[in-house]
Amino acid sequence: MHPAPQETRTYFVTAITARRRPFFQSPATAALLQQTLLDYCSQGKFLLHAWVIMPDHVHALITPASDVSLEKAMQFIKGGFSFRLQGKQDIWTRSFNESQILTQDKFEACTQYIEQNPVRKALAPTPQTYPYSSASQGRPDPMPSHFSIKTHRIDLPNS
Repeated sequence: MHPAPQETRTYFVTAITARRRPFFQSPATAALLQQTLLDYCSQGKFLLHAWVIMPDHVHALITPASDVSLEKAMQFIKGGFSFRLQGKQDIWTRSFNESQILTQDKFEACTQYIEQNPVRKALAPTPQTYPYSSASQGRPDPMPSHFSIKTHRIDLPNS
């Protein structure tokens, strides 16, 4: 069995801190998680379309590389951050939430949800003023091309 093409495996993911502790309220810790996301993206482990780091969770819109499962991509993010932090305490809940994105409309809605999150939670007046988000840092990877391809119905003449 061949893995699904990379561009058809785009997910909205959420990882929550253990006991909802606000680890990322600290600018240094939030910056470390942001750097972890960007580093694994630049290593080609996944495409990173949008993200936001909130005090007790992270949302991201990612497309894992063709040879990387979604679970492995999340291990890079969560485990990679924990390793870099070198702390003794549990940072994350064991699981994560995911939703596969199948349409351009859903991709755009998830991007808006992610980037508006700090505004909804009164952490910033605009998405662009929140420092730990793709809205202020720029999006490393654009929407996968298959979302923008419009399919056209072809009517064949009756025989």
